[in-house]
Amino acid sequence: MGEPTLHDVAARAGVSIKTVSNVLRGVTGKVSAETAARVLQVIEEINYRPNLSARRLRSGRSNVVALAVPDLRNPYFAEVATAMISAARRAGYTLLIEETGGNAEDELNAAEGLRDPLIEGVIMAPLALDPRQLDRRGRTVPLVLLGEHDYDGDCDHVMFDNLTASQQMTAHLVEQGYRRIAVIGRQDAPPQAAAMAAMRFNGYRRALGEAGLAYDQRLAPVIPTSAYGKAAGAEAAEQIFERGLKPDALYCFADVLAIGALRAAHCRGLHAPEDFGLAGFDGIEEGRFTIPTLTTIAPDYVDMASLAVNALIERMESAVPIGHRDILCRYELAVRESTQPGLRTGAPSAGASAGARVAAV
Repeated sequence: MGEPTLHDVAARAGVSIKTVSNVLRGVTGKVSAETAARVLQVIEEINYRPNLSARRLRSGRSNVVALAVPDLRNPYFAEVATAMISAARRAGYTLLIEETGGNAEDELNAAEGLRDPLIEGVIMAPLALDPRQLDRRGRTVPLVLLGEHDYDGDCDHVMFDNLTASQQMTAHLVEQGYRRIAVIGRQDAPPQAAAMAAMRFNGYRRALGEAGLAYDQRLAPVIPTSAYGKAAGAEAAEQIFERGLKPDALYCFADVLAIGALRAAHCRGLHAPEDFGLAGFDGIEEGRFTIPTLTTIAPDYVDMASLAVNALIERMESAVPIGHRDILCRYELAVRESTQPGLRTGAPSAGASAGARVAAV
């Protein structure tokens, strides 16, 4: 049996080929929401993929965009990618995904549209790319960056307020009675590579100051820029425990760091929240199933993806240049078992296991 065709989609959905075409191109004014949903369901069921070359010959447009992220093994970027695929599909675009490995040359290649004429725009989460390199792009495709604003060129930054969110998380730990709050995620790196970590660290310092608590550098070990993972979290937590510093809470700048720290603590016979509070950042799905469930700052991935895709489409379709824009997406402080010392792990509480919406911006 050959590849599914446009005719197959139309026949199975009980609509005309023109209707299927309108759905694929995002011409929603000519198709009811119910019909569009049925067509999209059939497309998924039979795994139909448009013939991009033929589409471009007919319209002069490919409706193909790319998402470039450092590491798809990192659950955060995997969840970002999933949300972006859905947002692009709803807008009538095909999304290609590129893994850069956090390599500056590969990130620059992605920012130039992977040198693929079919790619009309790029959404990218840069890790190592110097802003000066972006200024020298050989092919200036419309560009949306994810993460902290560290480049003023003609692109958009879709982000959330890392400084305020980190301040809120630290304040939550203080409110829970924690006083010696260690942080895992501080980085000693060039500004463009560590902008996110710097904002989260500044928010932590600000909340400590507001609570009248002294900052102790020994409670903030430095980890490599490219090492945000479970192993790095375990290693940093082990350093803190080995020094005998006795923190009563660990605040990690990524959920994967927190999960690693949880393992290191377990190996020493320490358990959260009985022996120490534990908090993460990123709101990955895995944190809802750790023991204990993980308190975290949870970005709204759907909102992030929708804002990024819509901003990119606006840039691709605009007849006039669009200057730089900072676009904020929503997030929430999800309070779960790991920062509630009075709560028996696994016991039901108001929103504890699913994530209480304490603060949303």
